[in-house]
Amino acid sequence: MLFTTLKTSSLQLSNRVVMSPLTRSRASQHNIPTALMAEYYGQRATAGLIITEGTSPSPNGLGYPRIPGLFNAAQVAGWRQVTDVVHSKGGKIVVQLMHTGRVTHVANLPAGAEVLGPSADRCPGEMFTDSQGMQQHSTPREMTQADIAATVDEYVQSAKLAIEAGFDGVELHAANGYLIEQFLNANVNKRTDGYGGNIEGRNRFALEVARATVAAIGADKVGIRMSPHGVLGGTGTFPEVDAQYLALTDALSSLKLAYIHVLDHSALGTPPVPEASKEALRVAFKGTFILAGGFDRVGAEAALAEGRADLIAFGRPFIANPDWVARMRSGAAGNELDMSTFYTPGPKGYTDYPTIGA
Repeated sequence: MLFTTLKTSSLQLSNRVVMSPLTRSRASQHNIPTALMAEYYGQRATAGLIITEGTSPSPNGLGYPRIPGLFNAAQVAGWRQVTDVVHSKGGKIVVQLMHTGRVTHVANLPAGAEVLGPSADRCPGEMFTDSQGMQQHSTPREMTQADIAATVDEYVQSAKLAIEAGFDGVELHAANGYLIEQFLNANVNKRTDGYGGNIEGRNRFALEVARATVAAIGADKVGIRMSPHGVLGGTGTFPEVDAQYLALTDALSSLKLAYIHVLDHSALGTPPVPEASKEALRVAFKGTFILAGGFDRVGAEAALAEGRADLIAFGRPFIANPDWVARMRSGAAGNELDMSTFYTPGPKGYTDYPTIGA
């Protein structure tokens, strides 16, 4: 099933292989996508669907060095290089909108930007900066309701720019401890107003972003990525997590989003998302369902055959294997990953991995 087409009202894909969003830190110092990035994504255009690396809808969300943005004309032009190449090779590509919120250090932000979060608690741990090396995360300012409204609008404007840049849609990043998940997670969100305190309050920001983005570009062009039971960025499980994500998924299903994308990081050593939770979300969402997290071809085929997902996302295999689809189809072995080049500038470990027969 992995190599069969998927055609829905939202998606027309040549196969059921999704390239997961993968931060690679190759944008310019002004967070503009480059010709090198266009080459990288073009090499991987045989995936049924490419989801780009996390891309900030706001200067405030540029948490890591050299990650791309999508909030000005230069960034639109940079991304247009990418979408043109992918489409010329028959691929489909959506941009993942990722606001890092409190997961940053001020040294990574442009002038005039600030570190924001649902609460004023600093994210535990450290963050790499190009100018100062490893630093503790900066303490965020607790967002006011005016800040929240302005941030929702930033997502809307970025989604509109995504369509202008030629993307087939956007994915809202509500996983991995970034801003939307910071609101969702009871261990991070300490608010007592209408954006916290209970399931409905914690879900409110995510749903406001989703509704506004849908209103701007259409539900058929909006997906979302979630990681219930995730632990990144100081999140972690909490007593109402399953009930909360089920309520969120019910609401997202009613919006008729293009897809939801559920991530399980247990292959990297974190606690697993319980199978019962994944099954409940699968039943609750009436559209296309993507599973991600440590899949190989055998596991992917099983998940599709058993109806646990419609699409399967692969992450690290696409870093080292631009032709990952062909390698899975033929049974060819994959290239060895060079983890030292995951986030370094330049083509090494980025566009120079060999393909079959090269």
